[in-house]
Amino acid sequence: MSATSRRKFATQVDVNLLRAVRELAETEGRQIQAVVEDALREHLESRQSGLAPRQRVLDAYVKSTERYAGLYKKLAEYPHD
Repeated sequence: MSATSRRKFATQVDVNLLRAVRELAETEGRQIQAVVEDALREHLESRQSGLAPRQRVLDAYVKSTERYAGLYKKLAEYPHD
């Protein structure tokens, strides 16, 4: 695995958003830096792809239903208590 070049930068963010990012990082056992990088990367990819975030979710849903149709059918038929 190659080393990634990193550079520090400073910005300001809404306190509630920062709190949510910190909580997510702690819950996932990750560094805040990793959560922020993932969010920035996903945001940029959605802008570059031309798809709105909601459309990407729908596309992923369609792929999932195509791939796991048999499993979903079995789960739907499973007896419920």
